[in-house]
Parts: sequence; C-alpha cells; structure tokens
Amino acid sequence: MKEENKRPTIKQLPAHERPRERLIQGGDEQLTDAELLGIIIRDGTQDYSAVDLAKKLLSAYGDFRSLSSVSIRELCKTKGIGPARAAQIKAALAIAKRFSATSMKPGQQFKSSSDIYNHFHEQLRGKKQEVFLAVLLDNKNRIIKIESDVSAGSLTSSIVHPREAFKAAIRESAASVIFVHNHPSGDPEPSKEDIQITNRLVEAGNIVGIKLLDHIIIGNEQYVSFKDRGLLP
Repeated sequence: MKEENKRPTIKQLPAHERPRERLIQGGDEQLTDAELLGIIIRDGTQDYSAVDLAKKLLSAYGDFRSLSSVSIRELCKTKGIGPARAAQIKAALAIAKRFSATSMKPGQQFKSSSDIYNHFHEQLRGKKQEVFLAVLLDNKNRIIKIESDVSAGSLTSSIVHPREAFKAAIRESAASVIFVHNHPSGDPEPSKEDIQITNRLVEAGNIVGIKLLDHIIIGNEQYVSFKDRGLLP
C-alpha cells in the first residue's frame, strides 16, 4: 500500500509535465522557481524528486538571492543535498550573479558612482565581512585596473593602511583612485570609522600625488558615494 501511494518521480511523469521538457518546448517563463532549480539539481533521491528538493531549499532560504549567500556546507544540511548537488546550485547562482553585474573593464571610462555600484553590488552583497577594493584610473578617468586585494575584515579591527591602499595605484602609475567597500549589515550609511579612514586616505593621496576621486559604500540595493554626498575633504 505504501508503494502505491508513493509520488511518481520526474522521470515517471508524462513528458509534457517534466520541467526540462517544458523548458525546451516553451521557454523558462512558464516554470516556477522550484522547477528551474530542480533542473539544476537534476536528480532526486529515493524520497524526493529534484523539484521537491528545490522546494525545500526555497522554503528554508526564501529566494535565489538569499540562497546564493548560503555556503555549500550549510546547503548540505538539507536532507537530500550532498556536496555535488550543492556545488551545482552554487555554480548556477554564481553565473546569475556575474551575469547581472554591469561589467567594467580596463580602458572603460568612469562616469558616475552608479557605474561602480552596478559593477560591484552583486559581488559584494551578502558578504559576511567587509571587503575593501580599489579602482585605479588614468588622467582621463579610464580604468587601468581593479585591485581586489586591498583589505578584508572589519574596518574597525583591520584598519585599511594608506600604504597598502595606494600600493597598487602607485605601481600602476594611476592618476586617481576610487575606493569601494561593503557593509555586511546592508546599510551603506558611513560610520565614524569610514569617515576617519577616508580622510586619512585623502591626505595620503595628496602626499603621493594620486587623487582620491570617491569612496563608495555598498549595501543591499543601495549605496553611498562620499563624492556625491560632499563628504570628501
């Protein structure tokens, strides 16, 4: 009796009811989030179909954006999700994150703070610690390089040292620099430490002849530009 009441697997469903076949025939618009994620998961378990597993994940974490910030180890705590399935999910969400970000490449001219936000917000949103980056520019505000290894950790406990912040800018003979960092809390409002560090960086830039063009703090769906706010000394 138990076997008779068992739900059919996706492979046992008629072709027109299977998510993958429906995607091929009619496009992604007709599929639910769980069905799309089920296609990524691919195979179910003895007790759950791939779509069932997807529903469990979305029920636990809410949506794709929240799911993207969950570690593989955390995903594996969901019954039926092992390292392989978790890696497939993380890879798909990473591709989506990179696709949605506006690309900034060497030679492209910086025009506004929104350019920086649109490039970095997907990369930095959801980070558990503060990450400090530098965008190096030439004398025509064209991007030379994005330096991603300036500092990581709380700005209050791992202070950004001007020497380290400007090292890449000096090495690349940059005319100006834009510093970018995130607030894990999601609130981009500058703290007292943010303002103090920015003032130190402006002074250091004046000494080495590299202008601090802006300092941009990225939160969830919003950002603060020191230049736009008139906070640069």
